[in-house]
Amino acid sequence: MGKVKIKKHSTHIDMTAMSDVTVLLLTFFMLTSTFLQKEPVQVITPPSVSTEVVPSEKLVQVLVGPDGKVYMNLTGARDSSVLSSENFRLEVLHRAYNLYREKNPSAPKLTVAEETEFTKLNTFGVPMKDLAHWLDQPMEKRDEELKTGGIPIAMSIKDGQPNEFQIWLRAIKEVMQERGLGKDLTNGRGVAIKAGQYSPYHLVQVVMDNLQTEKLNKFTLMTSLKSEEE
Repeated sequence: MGKVKIKKHSTHIDMTAMSDVTVLLLTFFMLTSTFLQKEPVQVITPPSVSTEVVPSEKLVQVLVGPDGKVYMNLTGARDSSVLSSENFRLEVLHRAYNLYREKNPSAPKLTVAEETEFTKLNTFGVPMKDLAHWLDQPMEKRDEELKTGGIPIAMSIKDGQPNEFQIWLRAIKEVMQERGLGKDLTNGRGVAIKAGQYSPYHLVQVVMDNLQTEKLNKFTLMTSLKSEEE
């Protein structure tokens, strides 16, 4: 009796469809992901049970380092027709630097290239007298200088003599109010303070005093979610 021949099937698997799906998924995650922003100092936020999420747009973030140095991060609206991050930073820069030059007319004017560099910054924080020179530096050098910089902020408030932190705040308020976004700044969610859990409280208090001096009485303190063990 003859043997029955079993037809052999090809083991080849067409991966074309799988490759298409992989590329589509990769493209989706690249376009929708929010990358962590590089910060000049490492800050470990204190834990809390609050689950309220800090907004990812129309936000002014104030970073307070362990040594009291202050930095700022400006984020505009996702809808670029309202106020994109780049336009927001540029308009704030114009206002703030003009306010500074009114008291310091010898300060150099910023070039178009320097202004363009500023619009790309995630975080900034150097004295305005050093701003033009800082923006001219390569990125690596700029990051190093940022660690020892910080926006000048007064330990005590003097009427009629705004410090540089207050100048930036005034410029931010003017821009957002003119764009019809004043409520987004003053509703308590437009300004967020990020400080370390071991940072001396009096350093954070100085920042809050300055915010209140500029009539920004509502703001958010950024924290990390508290675990069950804590």
